[in-house]
Amino acid sequence: MFIMNHGRSTIVFCAFLFIWAGLSTTPAVSAADAKAPNILFAIADDWSCPHAGAYGCKWIKTPAFDRVAREGVLFANAYTPNAKCAPSRACILTGRNSWQLKAACNHVCFFPPEFKTYAEALSEHGYFVGMTCKGWAPGVANDANGKPRAMAGRPFNKRTAPPPTSQISRNDYAANFADFLDATPTGQPWCFWYGSVEPHRAYEYGSGVAKGGKKTGDLDRVPGCWPDNDVVRNDMLDYAFEVEHFDRHLGRMLAELEKRGQLDNTLIVVTSDNGMPFPRAKGNEYEVSNHMPLAAMWKRGIRAPGRTVTDFVSFIDFAPTFIEVAGVQWAQTGMAPAAGRSLTDIFGSEKSGRTQVARDHVLLGQERHDTGRPHEWGYPIRSIVTDGWIYMHNFEPARWPAGNPETGYLNTDGGATKTVILDAHRKDASDRHWALCFGKRVTEELYDLKNDPDCLKNLAANPEQQTRKTQLQQQLFGELKAQDDPRMFGKGGVFEAEPYAHPGQRNFYERYMKGEKIKAGWVNESDFEKAPLD
Repeated sequence: MFIMNHGRSTIVFCAFLFIWAGLSTTPAVSAADAKAPNILFAIADDWSCPHAGAYGCKWIKTPAFDRVAREGVLFANAYTPNAKCAPSRACILTGRNSWQLKAACNHVCFFPPEFKTYAEALSEHGYFVGMTCKGWAPGVANDANGKPRAMAGRPFNKRTAPPPTSQISRNDYAANFADFLDATPTGQPWCFWYGSVEPHRAYEYGSGVAKGGKKTGDLDRVPGCWPDNDVVRNDMLDYAFEVEHFDRHLGRMLAELEKRGQLDNTLIVVTSDNGMPFPRAKGNEYEVSNHMPLAAMWKRGIRAPGRTVTDFVSFIDFAPTFIEVAGVQWAQTGMAPAAGRSLTDIFGSEKSGRTQVARDHVLLGQERHDTGRPHEWGYPIRSIVTDGWIYMHNFEPARWPAGNPETGYLNTDGGATKTVILDAHRKDASDRHWALCFGKRVTEELYDLKNDPDCLKNLAANPEQQTRKTQLQQQLFGELKAQDDPRMFGKGGVFEAEPYAHPGQRNFYERYMKGEKIKAGWVNESDFEKAPLD
């Protein structure tokens, strides 16, 4: 079965997962340590750093996230290796980088059965494992016998509630979490995946102002890659309102744990899968794309709460962390070797700032995200982020990074900001915002993140930065070779040879250009250019 993405299919998606719950079984409890911590993993859908109160953001209110940070650890340098839903979540679940996951490097893929998830492993080692709404998605995840896998745990999706906007999910996440806790056998440790579908698009335009009580003047700035006008500001506030919906349910979950006396021995990790669903953000490899909010709280396991750490951590660190705190040896899990490192070294430190010298960079990479290019081609990139710098290598600069214009720039979700930029470009072909968000790029990009967090001024050709660029490129490629990245050995075609899992959208470009009417529900009809632009 195809596991759906969010968008206009939220209700169907969650309803399917509830039905799927009947396929899951709970193994007998092993001799797990009764004191092993519970694990609550809360993941928003398309939320960028630093959009939370704990990071100093004033136009988004996140009291629950802020509490987790205040009573635990706030991470200043957390990154997803791949800024798209399915591949980002694959990294979380397996502890491996995208380029180590074969087809699961791609969005909307057939997930390889050989890669077990931490949720599946914990369910075999004494944990009661569950989830609500969006786990790993979109794509197809079956075992070797063709049966659907419970990638993030047994689904709990029965409870619904009237949503605050027409585009927010009806899933009552917190109530479904309470149902999960009720179902957990007494004395058994548990692991729960809270997977909201907010702030993924679509949005109810103007809801941030009309229902969230916000004002366009609340925004301290608009990123330089977008025009600063009321439409874009309203779009950002609508995004903010959906982030706050995610946070309200997190707050209810914390209250539920307190009521049941389970808060102190629960490791709570809060983050998002990738950056905000705006042009040049989600689906790219810039700062707003891959830099994620992250806070962790565990009253019995994190020393010196209230710290902010600057260690570079990656989503591939989550699975090793969860396996270690559960008291399970990685070799016992049946999981493929992890590239990530457990975060327990940070939990056990009392330092703020950089706690571990070795955590001084992260690697990023992507292949095919959404369909829409000829031959199902992707837009392969590899990047390295260090203190204050990001170096990016675009392997196919002749391709359109957001997808072909004539097929709707499918790797950028439809929305008010995208529409504004496309309309401006149709009136003025020299529009700089379109060039930044949708235009073709050069092979190498280098940005000074301290002075240019929006990644607007590419310094890759700057003579003063050649030594830095060469050093970062050599470090990036050296580590990728050590991790057997096919791109480093001229074999990147293996990623593009993998089929797009959604049959209705497979070979989208060729079918659309021949006149077939194909639905791409995550973009607007007005996103499609009338003719190719090259």
